[in-house]
Amino acid sequence: MDRGDSLGYVINHLARLMEQALRDRIARHGVVPGQFAQLLALYEREGVSQQELCEKVRIDQSTMAHTLKRMERDGLVERTPDPADGRRALIHLTDRSRRLRPALEAAAREVNTLATAEFSDAQREELLRLAAQAIGNLEADRGT
Repeated sequence: MDRGDSLGYVINHLARLMEQALRDRIARHGVVPGQFAQLLALYEREGVSQQELCEKVRIDQSTMAHTLKRMERDGLVERTPDPADGRRALIHLTDRSRRLRPALEAAAREVNTLATAEFSDAQREELLRLAAQAIGNLEADRGT
């Protein structure tokens, strides 16, 4: 099989290039791409458990635990006891991460714009639709 004919290879290559471009733009803010999905999910809704965040961003518990520990160290998130269940913690954004939101979202928009340069609006929408469909197909195969 030629790499260029493999959807998995092509998408993975695209993802790695986009991650590198994002890393270049967000590093000065003390954020790495491995923290980005969690921040975006928390910008949508914070005060969630680690398990809920894992489900939202599709990351396993051990990876999430390591990432959250680093994010706490970097002053991006804090954990507070869940008033409904003292055995678990809820994850909240810090003031620092809230202040970073405009810059981080601008960096992501810039990378998306760069990746889709010379695409029409219809092509961008179709690419997103097809990628979402492929994700749905694979999630259905996993039973998620």
